[in-house]
Amino acid sequence: MNQDIPKEAENVGKPADLIYGIDACPPFKEALFAALQHLLAIFVAIITPPLIIAGALKLDLETTGFLVSMSLFASGISTFVQCRGFGPVGARLLCIQGTSFSFIGPIIAAGTMGGLPLIFGACMAAAPIEMIISRTFRYLRAVITPLVSGIVVLLIGLSLIKVGVVSCGGGYGAMDDGTFGNWKHLVVAAVVLLSVLFFNRCGNKYLRMSSIVLGLCIGYALAYFLGMVDWEVAATQSLTGVNIPSPFKYGLDLNLSAFVAIGLVYLITAIEATGDITANSMISGKPIEGDAYLKRVSGGVLADGMNSLIAGMLNSFPNSIFAQNNGIIQLTGVASRYVGYYIAAMLVLLGLFPVVGVVFSLMPDAVLGGATLLMFGTVAAAGIRIIACQPIDRKATLVLAVSLALGLGVELMPDILAAAPEALKGIFSSGITTGGLTAIVANLLIRVKEDKTE
Repeated sequence: MNQDIPKEAENVGKPADLIYGIDACPPFKEALFAALQHLLAIFVAIITPPLIIAGALKLDLETTGFLVSMSLFASGISTFVQCRGFGPVGARLLCIQGTSFSFIGPIIAAGTMGGLPLIFGACMAAAPIEMIISRTFRYLRAVITPLVSGIVVLLIGLSLIKVGVVSCGGGYGAMDDGTFGNWKHLVVAAVVLLSVLFFNRCGNKYLRMSSIVLGLCIGYALAYFLGMVDWEVAATQSLTGVNIPSPFKYGLDLNLSAFVAIGLVYLITAIEATGDITANSMISGKPIEGDAYLKRVSGGVLADGMNSLIAGMLNSFPNSIFAQNNGIIQLTGVASRYVGYYIAAMLVLLGLFPVVGVVFSLMPDAVLGGATLLMFGTVAAAGIRIIACQPIDRKATLVLAVSLALGLGVELMPDILAAAPEALKGIFSSGITTGGLTAIVANLLIRVKEDKTE
């Protein structure tokens, strides 16, 4: 343990702009303050996927609140595993994990087919895919190239934008009662969006880091004054006591189409996790090549898959490493993985108290939509940046064109598969799956003979 390491030795080899290196142990006050900043940056991102999924599946308040609580609880456990490390599992860096946005589309599709049992069954069954990739990642780089991963990330962002727009209009519940697009929903969503943009452009780093939280608070307050928050519903729920995790509470189910759709996203998540761990290593002063680096990446991706499996057991959704926390390490100068223990404890405690889940479950869809619309747009922008970093030659253009055409085609006109067999319809009904599989196959099969000019 680091207590036996001299203070001077703890920070040897760390970059000059770091105050505490990976194995340093900051004083309690400084560690707690750094942990709170990380928590502000990730809290909304952790609770948003279960809120969106629950809204799309029209789940009741009690179930929604429990899913939110378990997402926080599972994220706490996952963060501890990544920071602490157990044998070959874990990156042993200040890596924060939370529920992943990338899985929202396939999970909603699975939920409409078989409800929560199919969601958790498919997520758990497909999690070993990422674990296997962690052991063989160096051999898959020829298949999952940056171009392929960039296309999939772009498709994830573009498909989620539709989900954000639905929330801005009032959500699926508003579609049923005829209030979708009501001026109240649109005004609240616009206020949240503008508030997030305002705080995000501020020079104060604390306002920037908490821009989404502040935007949601402003939108929540406005929605309350407009009579959009029904606190009477909360009175029927138990806000005291403790949420005891109940493994496999909703049962398990599985079918091939859900497995394939979610499995593909695990494949891409492994690529994203590799990039996040590489960036974290570089910021923290660790090498980004050699055996130590490969071991760190392999352990981090293995933990990514294992944590997603554990999350499924706890009635939560797949976890992934959050990239935004790398920015906080740079801002604070604290890269100590021991800060991750504080963050993990905070997340677990928040997940145990039902009041947290219920309060956020009562949040009107329009409030969430104003924030997520911007967040999902940044996901799409990240995909564009990955693609733009690659040479766009004739082959890349063809791969990009056919992948986006088929992926977006299915998203925009899902009825194109109306006459297809149920098995195929289940697999290719998601634009992410269709476009992602197309990108992999096209990248492998397309061969272009470049014109030779003398």
